[in-house]
Amino acid sequence: MLIIAGLGNPGAKYAGNRHNVGFMAVDAIYRRHTFSPWSRKFKAEISEGELAGEKVLLIKPQTFMNLSGESVGEAMRFYKLQPADLVAIYDELDLPAGKARLKIGGGHGGHNGIKSLDAHCGREYRRLRIGIGHPGAKELVHNHVLGDFAKADSAWLEPLLDTLADNAEMLVRHEDSQLMNKIALALGGKAEDEKPKPEKKPAGKSHIHQARNQGQQKLPATGPMAEMLKKMFGNKSE
Repeated sequence: MLIIAGLGNPGAKYAGNRHNVGFMAVDAIYRRHTFSPWSRKFKAEISEGELAGEKVLLIKPQTFMNLSGESVGEAMRFYKLQPADLVAIYDELDLPAGKARLKIGGGHGGHNGIKSLDAHCGREYRRLRIGIGHPGAKELVHNHVLGDFAKADSAWLEPLLDTLADNAEMLVRHEDSQLMNKIALALGGKAEDEKPKPEKKPAGKSHIHQARNQGQQKLPATGPMAEMLKKMFGNKSE
């Protein structure tokens, strides 16, 4: 069984917030696939269904963001699941808007919802981070995170959520890099494995090595330089 937890704050007041993109992602998966009607359990809204032949629980904690782990942890204990059976979807300030990254474990990056999950669920779960961009100054973060997505954001938000929903089975099959590639391509970028690899710089050579090569090409026959090189490298004519 897999739990897909979208993080956010409950209530209409927060529905369009950037901080609620986790709720939006889970809602998109719910609409695209066959899941049971939403019900209340584990201090959350939950819905059960099946993806890729495996039972999946969608969960939207109703505890408010900072206590998300209380809800998700309760569900994990009820079903006797491990951190590896959890995917958390949430907003990421440190990713540009429209970028998505999926990894196992890691730090919380100052995200209070993830701090709570780490405390109640362990840390080695998969984290699907959806970039919302940084406003550029620390004092602007609060209003940015709890502000609604702008109309212009729909240009990347809708295709990202649609692609995630269309390919949600990849989460069950642990096809993480393939899913990230599909999202990148849907947003007009390049798949990770298509990005140009940085060119390898030639290994640095010491000045002695360079001088040795130069000396092998042609040594001065006479003069002070010739005497110095002979002392350093030997007389090649001997």
